[in-house]
Amino acid sequence: MSDLSRLSPDLQDKPPCCRAIVESPKGGRAKLAYDPKSGAFEVKRMLPDGMSFPLDFGFVPGILGEDGDPLDILVLNDEPAAVGALMRVRLVGVLEAEQTEDGETVRNDRILAVAEVSHLFAHVTAPGDLGEAFERNLTQFWVNYGALRGATFKPLGLRDAAQALQNIRKGLIGQPR
Repeated sequence: MSDLSRLSPDLQDKPPCCRAIVESPKGGRAKLAYDPKSGAFEVKRMLPDGMSFPLDFGFVPGILGEDGDPLDILVLNDEPAAVGALMRVRLVGVLEAEQTEDGETVRNDRILAVAEVSHLFAHVTAPGDLGEAFERNLTQFWVNYGALRGATFKPLGLRDAAQALQNIRKGLIGQPR
């Protein structure tokens, strides 16, 4: 069994694209996390009634975030993808954030992307294409999600696809940072 987290991100510059693996589908309440040792997706926690993941949530394979975990990615898609789905995505931006937990503050950014197969979101090329309400709701979800775990999630802003690509390049496993 191969380790999904070690797959190539298959980066492309124009348009900025990569691959993503879905852990927790849009609309689901279960926070799943890929376990490379078993090759399975482990249920880590459940969101309370009335709260669900606003987008497909997963990671960019072969990339580590500044927190040392696989780099988080949020994917806009026409419908929720299956757990473990490998998909090609077009980068739209990055939600930059700091997270404080147990007295330690680290960057915990989330890449924002559109599934290449999406029809509904094919027009989205920048975070601003989604509107202020979308940005507000998305950042508030992560603030609330962190608070449920006793962590503080502090959004620093939404940046463009070029910044998302730079963040991915910085986190390549086996590459100098």
